[in-house]
Amino acid sequence: MASEFFILGLTTDGKQFRPSDWAERLCGVMSCFRPPGTGGRNAHLQYSPLVRPTMTNGVKAVVVNESLKEIEPMAYHFVRQFATDNKLQMVEACHVELPADKR
Repeated sequence: MASEFFILGLTTDGKQFRPSDWAERLCGVMSCFRPPGTGGRNAHLQYSPLVRPTMTNGVKAVVVNESLKEIEPMAYHFVRQFATDNKLQMVEACHVELPADKR
């Protein structure tokens, strides 16, 4: 299973990060970095499956797949450095298996 982490739209001192569209902007910049064979004709109009915006507990966030590091190490470093430079909280993703369907 792929490892992921979240960059939260909260600074380390708990303040909301601005501008309000920061997650979409960051993901737009990273849209060209994707696994080989994905995207197709309109890939430039889509977020990368490796760096995508989301909401978590009412806070804007970006989910970053660790496989970005193997595909493009400099892009991975850029994303991590963006979070560090802006003092944003980074949290490792936790994968929880759902209970089996009991019918």
